Amino acid sequence: MKKLVSSIFIGLLLIQMTVISVSAAKKEEIKIPSSVLNITKENTYPNPTQDLPTLQPSELTEELISSSKVKIENPDLIRMLNETNVNSTPFAFGYRAVIYLGQWPLSYESTETSANWEYQKINTNYYDNRGGKANYQIHYVQEAQKVVKGGLTAKVPQAEDVKKMMLLEAAKNSNLPLAFETVVGAGTKKDQYYNIPPKRLGYLYGFVPAVSEKGKVTYGEVYLMLKGNKKMIVVKNVTSQGIGAWIPVQDYISFGFVATERPR
Repeated sequence: MKKLVSSIFIGLLLIQMTVISVSAAKKEEIKIPSSVLNITKENTYPNPTQDLPTLQPSELTEELISSSKVKIENPDLIRMLNETNVNSTPFAFGYRAVIYLGQWPLSYESTETSANWEYQKINTNYYDNRGGKANYQIHYVQEAQKVVKGGLTAKVPQAEDVKKMMLLEAAKNSNLPLAFETVVGAGTKKDQYYNIPPKRLGYLYGFVPAVSEKGKVTYGEVYLMLKGNKKMIVVKNVTSQGIGAWIPVQDYISFGFVATERPR
């Protein structure tokens, strides 16, 4: 009997350690490789900051959100509730009203955040040193302006609301500057030199990296219920849907250098 209890205890301990390990791995910050450089200062196109501030709910909104049995995180829904004003009256006994606020994406739960450092190639710098007798140094110069866009991997209702929630979560998980659209201006340069040996051709490739964000979005029909002096949110017809998105990393370039004997 003691062996059975001991085995069960060890099994539960291993399960708990596995859960802790998985949770810690998910929260681990994405590390930027040495081949990826920040071009914020060098970029000839000034990208607008895409930081989405976390909207603070008002006292009434906080009360309404806490009354809901379904988690509510949608910034636009919180903003609408912040603009809501419900006056209480001492003569509200027996008063009852139900107000339909519409169907909303209520929250987004992230399951995976990862980086693709070569999401989209935007530039190639090239030099032929096959006739040279010494190393030739090449560095990055953006030849043409490039616009790199991300997006959702599937069509979902109220996609813009979903994108905002996914952007907030992906930025928090990755600790990277993210935007669904980023621009690298023509003439952008970086003084990071690469040596092309004699009798070789050199290719310096530039890529815009992006974050792959995957998770689950929850939808529901939202009702504001007033009953006497009580105010609450009721959510009906709750559904969940898996969703993914590619979100470019703003003002970062991933470089790949190749020195070869033959043209590529």
